[in-house]
Amino acid sequence: MNRKYPSALLENAVNELAALPGIGRKTALRLALYMLRRDAGYTSRLTSALSALREEVKYCRECHNICDEGHCSICADPKRDRSLICVVENIRDVMAIENTAQFHGLYHVLGGIISPMDGIGPADLEVDSLVQRVATGEIQEIMLALSATMEGDTTNFFLYRKLAPHRVKVTILARGVAIGDEIEYADEVTLGRSIINRVDFNDTIRL
Repeated sequence: MNRKYPSALLENAVNELAALPGIGRKTALRLALYMLRRDAGYTSRLTSALSALREEVKYCRECHNICDEGHCSICADPKRDRSLICVVENIRDVMAIENTAQFHGLYHVLGGIISPMDGIGPADLEVDSLVQRVATGEIQEIMLALSATMEGDTTNFFLYRKLAPHRVKVTILARGVAIGDEIEYADEVTLGRSIINRVDFNDTIRL
């Protein structure tokens, strides 16, 4: 049987690495060969770190961000504005907004956005827990920071209607973030200005 690689073990490693997003087979091969050149301790530390990430990482009980304990460092920070919640699609968006240093409230990670084409509906997202947080009466503003796509706008409107009975202020990022852009890819200056200049969601729709 002809093999593309000189070792079945190398081929297995390449196959697994190539399954990662953004990693093609050529890059996967380079990574696998790089690991072979490194000392055994490096590979051991890498596999241990990945195993710990998969088996031990937790999700914040309050906002669903990743954490090492029951609550993430943001929710546990007494200096954060607990009356303001920024709703994002995923954990990468939390990191992107934090990098702007323009937001000082808390977060709520939905875990996705409504996308019928992908089979993702409201029940697949952390919507109920958001409503429960607002229902406590401690939240004064919900800032929707979802991607400026059709799916993001659909999710924004759904959340706006869902939160309407609680009479909480709902705002949305200013459109410094271009239509069709995803939050995690927006540059920090543009994203920061969009946060500062956020607008009332009610002014962006026609009921």
